[in-house]
Amino acid sequence: MPEQPEASIANQKSHERRSPWWRSIGPALITACVVFGPGSLLISSNVGAKYGCELLWMLILTGVLMGTYMTTAARIGVVGGVTPCTLVARRLGRAAAAVVSINLCLICTTFQFANNLAVVAAAKALIPKVPPIIVLVALNGLVITFLFTAKHIYQLLEKVMKIMVGVILLSFVINLVLAAPSLIAILKGLVPGIPEGFSFELPHRVEGKIEDPMLLIASLLGTTFSVAAAFYQGNLVRERGWTIKDYSRGIGDSIAGVAVITTVSAVIMLTTATVIPGKQAENIGVLAQALQPLLGATAYIIFCVGLFAVAMNPFLINAIIGGSILADGLGKPAKLSDRFSRIFTVAVLLVGMIVAILALRTGQKPVSLIIFGSALTVIGNPLMAATILWLANNKAIMGQHRNNLIQNILGGVGFLVVVVMAVRVLIRVVLNLR
Repeated sequence: MPEQPEASIANQKSHERRSPWWRSIGPALITACVVFGPGSLLISSNVGAKYGCELLWMLILTGVLMGTYMTTAARIGVVGGVTPCTLVARRLGRAAAAVVSINLCLICTTFQFANNLAVVAAAKALIPKVPPIIVLVALNGLVITFLFTAKHIYQLLEKVMKIMVGVILLSFVINLVLAAPSLIAILKGLVPGIPEGFSFELPHRVEGKIEDPMLLIASLLGTTFSVAAAFYQGNLVRERGWTIKDYSRGIGDSIAGVAVITTVSAVIMLTTATVIPGKQAENIGVLAQALQPLLGATAYIIFCVGLFAVAMNPFLINAIIGGSILADGLGKPAKLSDRFSRIFTVAVLLVGMIVAILALRTGQKPVSLIIFGSALTVIGNPLMAATILWLANNKAIMGQHRNNLIQNILGGVGFLVVVVMAVRVLIRVVLNLR
């Protein structure tokens, strides 16, 4: 007998009453909050300041690719009836699932390192007299306390993230309106083109220092087009309890989340392109101070409110993703509130904090470390991308909902992008080791 699609498992459950679509949005907002963190804010700001609106088209294309992978992962979760790692374990064995989960966990740990550094940069702007190490230890301590006292982590996160996303959007859109960017410049930025002076050179050494002309672009791709975050969308729809009958909701939720990521990044890029063209922000404090005299005191306060939301959003969520996906891949209970998920989440938090403290002691500027840390995340993305595409095209798992031609074309383009970026980052890593 032919094997029955695993989607049949999901057909047995459904919600008796369906709430309005806008109330059901949640999993993708959590993904959006972890993708657009302080590192993304700095990177989008520097891209806007350096290239103006000229790379707006690239940001939108990146959003389309991210949307493709987020919707695909969500479809896998609702149709497959279990998490992506569980599907991998059933088809290829537990060892394969463990490799995938360890890979994603390491990516999250790298992001956590960048998140810690970004929090330090934000703290210097808001509370300059407090030593950075104290800020990091206190914040990580509070997060760990929350992990072991909260009973329903997912439900609480979803409610908080909806509020925080609203604050972020409102704050930065107000700043954009006050900045009044040129409509003609925006329209020109939507037309694909290469900015003057842009170089595709590979990373290389110049007088003992590593030069990478595309590091900023690689970081933009690594933070906006995060295949690791997209992969976890399959877990989040399972946390929500969605089944195959929520197929359209899973897709709509993912589209909404990508729209948030792309919109906020574009707003930041356009604001700095208009207000501080040609000026690179060394850290979040420098960025805020650069905007203050040009936007005014009121806009500066609004910016700091949005900055606080951006700095806090991914700190816990990113660590939770790393911890719960590791538990999932190892065959342990992987709900956000489960014991092993919490334990592994603490491990991600501690490693990220310790590495950040050691990095700060070297005296390097946080912005350089944040950008490099964000770019480093694309190394693991090819494996995540390949896994998503394989699951989405598996007839035994997806049945009639497997990828169509357009979805595979966009997925293939995304896969090539992450492979090219991974190669560039690996070259840089090798140069650093010499």
